Amino acid sequence: MTRLNLLLLVLTVAALSVGQMLFKLAAGGMRPGGAWHEWLLNKHLFLALVVYAGATALWIALLRQVPLSVAYPFAALAFFFVPVLAYFGLGEPLRWQTFAGAAIISAGVWVSGLE
Repeated sequence: MTRLNLLLLVLTVAALSVGQMLFKLAAGGMRPGGAWHEWLLNKHLFLALVVYAGATALWIALLRQVPLSVAYPFAALAFFFVPVLAYFGLGEPLRWQTFAGAAIISAGVWVSGLE
């Protein structure tokens, strides 16, 4: 795998993680029992869908160059990226278990990404 493909894989996961943050913000802005059309006016939901669409397009482009069996394990990095973003962006707690899990996941991604 080229360095560019590696960078683009990490960028794709980062974009999906940002999308998750935006989904969380969108959910927080929705009224319980609100009408479905209020979703259409939710700017965070709209941005999340745009980010996800861009990440999906990048993912498809990457899959033309990188085997799915090599690329897909990188998606697991979101299990680290999302809690870190939630800590900094939403003030959610960040536990030591997140870092321990990230180390294990990173090792798995590295092993499965070897060609």
